[in-house]
Amino acid sequence: MPDPFSPPAAEQRQFLGHPTGLFVLFFAEMWERFSYYGMRALLVFYMLKGFLQYNDARAYAVYGAYTSLVYMTPFFGGLLADRLLGARIAVIIGGVLMASGHLVMTFQSTFLFYLALALLITRNGFFKPNISAIVGQLYAPGSPKRDGGFTIFYMGVNLGASLSPLICGYIGERYGWHYGFGLATIGMLIGLAIFVMPTRVTQVLIGAGALGTAFSLFYFRPENVAAIATNVIVAIALLAAGAISIAALSLGGIPNEAGRPRSGRPRHLPAVLCGIAVCVPLFALFVSDFSIVRSDGNPLRLMADQTIDHVKSLSGGFGEVVGIFLTQITKPAGVLLVVTGILSFGCLIVETFRLERIARQRMYVVLVLTFFSMLFWAFFEQAGSSINNFTDRNVDRVAESGAVTEDQVGTTIRIQPTQEQLGYSNGDLVFTLSQLDKLREEHRQNSKANGDDQQASFLIDWQVSADNVGMGIAGRSDELAASTFQAANPLFILLFGLLFTGLWGFLGARDLDPAPPYKFALGLMQLGLGFGAFWLGTIYADSRGMVSVAWLLAGYMLQTTGELCLSPVGLSMVTKLSPKILVSTVMGGWFLATAFSQYLAAIICQFTGVSGEEGVEQTIPPPIETVNVYGDVFKQIAVAAIVSGIVCLLLAPLLKKWMHEDEAESAS
Repeated sequence: MPDPFSPPAAEQRQFLGHPTGLFVLFFAEMWERFSYYGMRALLVFYMLKGFLQYNDARAYAVYGAYTSLVYMTPFFGGLLADRLLGARIAVIIGGVLMASGHLVMTFQSTFLFYLALALLITRNGFFKPNISAIVGQLYAPGSPKRDGGFTIFYMGVNLGASLSPLICGYIGERYGWHYGFGLATIGMLIGLAIFVMPTRVTQVLIGAGALGTAFSLFYFRPENVAAIATNVIVAIALLAAGAISIAALSLGGIPNEAGRPRSGRPRHLPAVLCGIAVCVPLFALFVSDFSIVRSDGNPLRLMADQTIDHVKSLSGGFGEVVGIFLTQITKPAGVLLVVTGILSFGCLIVETFRLERIARQRMYVVLVLTFFSMLFWAFFEQAGSSINNFTDRNVDRVAESGAVTEDQVGTTIRIQPTQEQLGYSNGDLVFTLSQLDKLREEHRQNSKANGDDQQASFLIDWQVSADNVGMGIAGRSDELAASTFQAANPLFILLFGLLFTGLWGFLGARDLDPAPPYKFALGLMQLGLGFGAFWLGTIYADSRGMVSVAWLLAGYMLQTTGELCLSPVGLSMVTKLSPKILVSTVMGGWFLATAFSQYLAAIICQFTGVSGEEGVEQTIPPPIETVNVYGDVFKQIAVAAIVSGIVCLLLAPLLKKWMHEDEAESAS
């Protein structure tokens, strides 16, 4: 039933200069992102360190297939919303699928693991493009406030993304992976309830969710000054956002007609649900990286493998790059993406040439900037894979409380094992991350079996040799979990988001606001500088190969400022330049390009793989052996991103002309 407290869009009241419905969508999207990024912060670590025990290559392949298919499905979800369901029903279906996927993830089973990923892939098709489309519908055509509204909405995305590593990541790494996934389930259920409930109930849910989560940030936290300060900042931001949203909703919620199907009611809903039931097991097969054609004795597969091996053997690094690309793109998920991309963008191009001149040229801009967006995210999305492992293996995350002295040489001391011991010898063995993870897992299992406090520290015997002098000593509470650094990017967005919104508004009032093509160019170049910071960190690593956390944070900060120039502007551009009858479909195409970028990101991160063959116990080498592996790849990404930004900058004047900013928005 329509919410009687929500007025039609034409009568919708404003709060802080924006439609009140924006603040409902802010929190619905915040909890959805909490759920998604909570799982993403743990996914690679779960595959490497959990019961699956994958090596780097297999974990990256599954991660890439999952993230690419996650962003492939919005094209079809947008199409179904435009033609049959309406955006509102599509968002509800997506929320139910996501909650189900995270719930299934809490069970330890390989089959259920891939089923959970398939549910999450399917849900994104229904949720992601359509909630963004509803945001666009809240604003009148040509409204100058739309960019600011999308930036506020984007801050909701990143508030959820910053919360999840601090809560789901911390609890998942500390207490058990499945507790983290369970919290992601709860987050999605809250977001779904906020979206579907009447406005008065939504206000209660927003307030209760904000208070409960803020309490969790204080209760579940490391005993580390930096971590405590971070949690306090995020908790304050969450409580402030909750208070603002509750005040805004006293004036009304989402307009009743926003996101409704054009026919007034959804059509063919049972057929859509049956299609979902068919697609989920298929996606489970695709993401599991199964082989459609086995290589054993099959001449076609054997010939393909030999061709790829020959390409890899070509002189120089180019042959290896092309060979790895061919290996990944011929896998099931890669084939599916290529076929889907050809069909989907082929349809969009055909529709583009049918439009009138102004609408057609605007679509040219959308398609060209979609390509540059794909490049941006292919580089940026190293965060959940190679940068995550780089943080785990090569970034110094420990606040030392002491150090080994010369008078301790030749003795055996009792210490809490942490990252500070990596690369040092304990007797005849060099201490590695694999040993540290094994010790921690044994302690966690013993604590669980004995009913002890799993947070209690544990000690090991350490034989001090001469090369141990200066080795840091710290308690486990002094070491920040690697997954919590996934919160750095969204936290910087919270810090800089309003600044950028104000900047665009300030420049716009003086007719100095750069057009989207210029912002895209700036975003790509700043992304390149961010990877340059990671590379410099590896250049100035210490004698063990450990990188200062300052370089990691500097890189994330530059990536974030680049993202703020590109991502919210891109979402606004799609809704502004696309013909209204195609807006959800084009939004789906935008996310389909992101699917390609995710798969490209998975191919790129293959060059940072350092663990051994699958099926045997994995040993992560000492930091000194991995630091340059990551550094070389980050340097190449930095160069590629900056060059791409320069090319975009050269094309910007033509693209700006094709936008026809002085013309009325097309209603076609």
